[in-house]
Amino acid sequence: MILLDADIVTACLERGHVHANRALEVLDTDDTLAIHPLTFAQCAVGAVDKGHDLRLRALVEQVGVAVWSPDPGHSRRVEHLRVTTSLSLLECCVLDAAERDNATLATFDARLAQVARVRARPVLTLTAAERPAAN
Repeated sequence: MILLDADIVTACLERGHVHANRALEVLDTDDTLAIHPLTFAQCAVGAVDKGHDLRLRALVEQVGVAVWSPDPGHSRRVEHLRVTTSLSLLECCVLDAAERDNATLATFDARLAQVARVRARPVLTLTAAERPAAN
């Protein structure tokens, strides 16, 4: 399973997005694709705001992205991640979902990817050549 972070979905939705090709590569897989329900909500709000809501629904249907279902221990694990990492609450939700289901995490967020790797979670992200230069 590959768990999608919001930036992967956003890159697919926004025409001309700098990371669109890499995001589409991530989606071109035989693996099951899933998205945390809060991540989906975040993407849906952004899509509606930009007039991309139909594009989001079409992408989810065409690619076959499933909305991940939290288990009863999800909130407790997210609380622990939030306290012990530098991640936002939403990033903790995504990381916990990937950990619980032993999934690969797909993200363009360098900080989230770093924390996931430290926690021995496989990550699909930008290649070194695609990363923005540090300022």
